[in-house]
Amino acid sequence: MLSKKDWKNQWRLFSDYCKMGETKTVVCMALTCTLEAVRPYVTLVLMGYLLDLVYAGTDYRTMLKYAGIAFFYTFASSCIESFCHKRYNRKLEYMFEQQSYLMNQKCLSMDYEYLEDKKVHDKIFQIAQSYGGRFGLMGDMLSEWEYLLRSGISMVAAVVIVFPLFTEVTSIRDGIVTSWLASLLLCALVALATFYNYHFDVKIGAVVRGCQEEKARHSNGLGYYMNILASYDKQKDLRIYHQEQMVSERTDAAMDALDAWTNKEARSRMKSAFVKQTVSAASGLAVYLFAGIRAFLGFISVGSVVTYAASIIRMTTSMATLMQHLAHLKTLNPYIRDYVEFMDLGGRKYEGTIPVEKRKDDRFTIEFSHVSFRYPGAERDVIHDLNLNFTIGNKVAIVGKNGSGKTTFIKLLCRLYDVTKGCIKVNGIDIRKYNYREYCDLFSVVFQDFQMFAFPLGENIAACSEVDKDQALSALGRAGLTQRMLELPDGLDTCVGKEFDERGVTFSGGEKQKMAIARAIYKDAPFVIMDEPTAALDPVSECEVFAGFDKMVGNKTAVYISHRLASCRFCEDILVFDKGTVVQRGSHDDLLAQGGLYRKLWDAQAKYYA
Repeated sequence: MLSKKDWKNQWRLFSDYCKMGETKTVVCMALTCTLEAVRPYVTLVLMGYLLDLVYAGTDYRTMLKYAGIAFFYTFASSCIESFCHKRYNRKLEYMFEQQSYLMNQKCLSMDYEYLEDKKVHDKIFQIAQSYGGRFGLMGDMLSEWEYLLRSGISMVAAVVIVFPLFTEVTSIRDGIVTSWLASLLLCALVALATFYNYHFDVKIGAVVRGCQEEKARHSNGLGYYMNILASYDKQKDLRIYHQEQMVSERTDAAMDALDAWTNKEARSRMKSAFVKQTVSAASGLAVYLFAGIRAFLGFISVGSVVTYAASIIRMTTSMATLMQHLAHLKTLNPYIRDYVEFMDLGGRKYEGTIPVEKRKDDRFTIEFSHVSFRYPGAERDVIHDLNLNFTIGNKVAIVGKNGSGKTTFIKLLCRLYDVTKGCIKVNGIDIRKYNYREYCDLFSVVFQDFQMFAFPLGENIAACSEVDKDQALSALGRAGLTQRMLELPDGLDTCVGKEFDERGVTFSGGEKQKMAIARAIYKDAPFVIMDEPTAALDPVSECEVFAGFDKMVGNKTAVYISHRLASCRFCEDILVFDKGTVVQRGSHDDLLAQGGLYRKLWDAQAKYYA
């Protein structure tokens, strides 16, 4: 059965749904379940009662009166049920989106390091695959509770109706024997059948979940391969390197595997359905025999046989349904546990409260004091015992081999991660003590994997819906996009891409990179950090960016990361990273004179310069 922790996790998911303003939807579901569960018993009771009235010779007016009452109840309850069910089903259609919204909000608020944690990604993937339902984890759970509530109410109604059947005293020739023995035997048989169905459902549910996890894995692979075949931009490599056969073979293999696991799941479900139908039929036969014998001995009326037998059948069916969906919930619980664990991921970073000093001259000093950093789960430090400092107004270049710690250095400076050892100080204060949002306002960053969104150009540059047009145009001009702006059909209102607007423009990678630079300029923060900001630019555009770099950043501190050492010559201060620490520092001419790693990297690249 379900553990206390399982119930608690389900209550958490249920509470999260209600907090989205959906309490009325849950009330509608509960009302619908109550009406659906009770309505059949009104008909059964009426049917048995009318049969008894017919045998007793009651006049038709009395029978019509009772039939009218039953009809009115059935009609009224059906109308209310239809209204509530319509609302509930309408909400059910986008519960997956509501669940995704909650999880996306969590992603926006959680520490950045979780977003690069494979375990967190696996957990999100498992939640998305929850039980294979199209309504998402939240919709699946509410659907299961709909069945549980309806079945539970149906069982209670059936017990109330058939209770007299088990409390009569039965006389036989040799003495008086209470019906309790027969009743207990019947109840034991029904309970045994029900619990057998439950444990069988749990067993089949585990098999089905395993099938669905394998299907999800192969489905992801199939989607990837199909995307390769359908994407025109990938066709060049496929044709030049004759990879069509390899991709087609992997696509076929993924389809075959997906088909095999689908068939296994279908066989398991068919087996489950056959066993449950057989057990249910045997239980029903026992119930009818019991009621029939009671009627034959004259202890209940003919009409009561119909009412009692049909009610017990409905009760056993409801009990079987209850146990079946308890088993489904048990199968669903690992996904719910993953959801709760994901939503409960706490902050690892210290939440500072000190406001960042507001300086008119934007003079800030940065100090790395014995800083070491190791990614969670990693075996070695990426940054090791790093000591350095620099002041606002300097132009600093960071160079080094791949994996030397350059990008990690930027992540630590922007406090996307907190240091493992040591500390980073701004104006002598540990950055962990500053208000995090205010601290982030110190930086304008052009990441290597920057993102532009399918929003109007002005909103992309301003990073919000309120755009200072003069400031945005100035930033675009300083980034080298003045001429391109003149060609746009709607100026700053031109949508980036055509996803949501036919008049949108598909920009090149180099143009988007200039937009990212313009966004950094627009923010007007004291620090401007550029991680390979010219990687997608042609040589002419790259030269324009370098020539106008002073104009772009003004008197701000500019931290510039690049693999191309020739593009770093304009910087006053060059940091050479190797194995997570700074091994050289100085101007370009000074570093060449020193020799060492910088000279080695420069000589390796210089032979390719014209």
